[in-house]
Amino acid sequence: MTAWQTMKETANPYRDALKGLKLDDPVRAFFDWCRERERIRVKRERGLPPPWSADPIFQQGRFLNVFREDDKGSKAILRFVGRAGKTVPELLHALFFARWCNGHATLDRMEPGLLRQPERLRHFLLHEVEQPWWSEAYPVVDAHWEGKTYDRLEGSVELFPRCRGFLEACVRGAAGNVATATRQINARFGMSNDFPIFMAVADVAWFEPALIRADSPVPTGIGSAPYMDLLQRHLGLSSHEATMRRMIELQPTHWPEARRAFTPIDVEYLCCECRKYYSYVNGTKRFEGRNRFVVSGASSDSL
Repeated sequence: MTAWQTMKETANPYRDALKGLKLDDPVRAFFDWCRERERIRVKRERGLPPPWSADPIFQQGRFLNVFREDDKGSKAILRFVGRAGKTVPELLHALFFARWCNGHATLDRMEPGLLRQPERLRHFLLHEVEQPWWSEAYPVVDAHWEGKTYDRLEGSVELFPRCRGFLEACVRGAAGNVATATRQINARFGMSNDFPIFMAVADVAWFEPALIRADSPVPTGIGSAPYMDLLQRHLGLSSHEATMRRMIELQPTHWPEARRAFTPIDVEYLCCECRKYYSYVNGTKRFEGRNRFVVSGASSDSL
């Protein structure tokens, strides 16, 4: 069990978000969400004026896109890592930094060569970009290495240059499996929430699919677990992994016009978005603070 899964069992703030929710068919509801969210993205990209949906929840709440590669943060990571070096250690260094940062404005302004210059990188992050330099919506807890604790900044600046060989060994030794590589890395990092490790490892498939498979099984995050549980019970399956596989099999039936087939990480990620949506339906989430969507331009990645 990963630290992420342990948190899900012991301290998941979303555990009861869907308690009492009545959905006749959570599978159909999942694909209904996907179709409507994708229609919204297409309308926005065509420059049509809001509202892009008649659904009041989509009008007021913030949601990511159906496909990760359409999100602003993912696009920034793809651009940043694409400018980094071509070797596997350089790729992993860039990906882990990108996920520790996860701030599109910082990544778009930064030259990847700074990763090899810790003091210049620290100055850049603290003094040359808008603060915070990292995404406030994205949790990164302390990591541990050789008896030292690294917070988000020191992990980004000092830790990754020191452990590139270790990261490469874990990824190469995982036989393409995201969950295996995540467990091996966090066995040394000792993070109470290994979500950023998981995301960095999963992103390897975008660049080196021979190292990490796009169809690899993935662990379930704390935000995804409540909706994944609904699907698992509805489908009568024994695990979240089996549930993800079944949802991939059902996609051609429920959403044949989708532009590409889902992978396990897509299903995991979308269960988190469905948990958000149906929390509004269930009255356990409110349109306030960062949850509330405000139209700010067609480039925004969430609605």
